[in-house]
Amino acid sequence: MKVAAIQHDIVWENAAATIESLRAPVAAAADEGAHLIVLSEMFSTGFSMAPERVAEGPEGPSASFLFEQAASSGSWLVASVPTLMPEMDLPQNVLTVASPDGGVHRYAKIHPFSYSGEDQHYAAGEDFLTLVINGVRCSFFVCYDLRFADEWWALAPQTDCYVIPANWPSVRREHWMALLRARAIENQAFVVGVNRVGDGDGVAYAGDSQIIDPLGQLVANGGDSNVTVTAEITAERVAEVRAQFPFLQDRR
Repeated sequence: MKVAAIQHDIVWENAAATIESLRAPVAAAADEGAHLIVLSEMFSTGFSMAPERVAEGPEGPSASFLFEQAASSGSWLVASVPTLMPEMDLPQNVLTVASPDGGVHRYAKIHPFSYSGEDQHYAAGEDFLTLVINGVRCSFFVCYDLRFADEWWALAPQTDCYVIPANWPSVRREHWMALLRARAIENQAFVVGVNRVGDGDGVAYAGDSQIIDPLGQLVANGGDSNVTVTAEITAERVAEVRAQFPFLQDRR
C-alpha cells in the first residue's frame, strides 16, 4: 500500500481557505498512486481552542471535503476535524477516515491535550479504531496520544501500521521525532506521523512528518516545508520483522 503524508500549512480558523489550498496536493498524491492520504490534526482550522468558531457537524465542510476527495480519487483520506457529535455535550477532536466507497469511520481523540486546555473544550473519546486498508491493518491516534505507549501496545497484535495526524509545536519537535520512532520500534510496526508546518495563533510548527518502518528506520521525512512524503507499506514486512525478532510475545 502506498501512503502519502501531506505536510501542510493551515489558514488559522479558516476552513474554506485551507481546504482550497489542499485540493492540489491531495489530487497529486492520488494521481501518483497513493492508496492512503493523511492530512494533519484539525487539518482545516488549526488547533483552535474556540470550538464555537471552528467545530462542525459530522457532515460539515471539512469532513465533506474528505468524503468528496475519497470518492473522486479512489484513495482513503484521513485527518482530524473539530466535530459536534449529536450525542455529546462538548465537541470532539475526531479523526475521520473516508473510504472510496463512501464509508466513514471515526476515532475521537482519547487524550485531549490538557496542557493547552483542550480537555476544557473538547470531550475525550473512549474507543480505538483499527481498519484493514489494502490488506494493511491500520490503527489510528491523534497528536498527544503519541505519549501514551500502553494504548499503542494494546493494539500492536492487530496492527501493521499506526497513523497519527498532529499539530505538534516546534518547541517540542525532538519529543515528536523520538516518540514516533519509539512507537515503531517497540511495536514492530510502521508509523505514519503527519504534522503541520507554519504558525497558528502564535505557535510555530516545524513539520517533521515521518514514515518509519517496523525496525525503527526512517523511510521518509518531511522536513519543515509544505511537502508530500510517500512510502510503500506492507503487512508482509511487519510479519517478517516480528517473526525474525519475536519480542511482542514477551510482553506482560
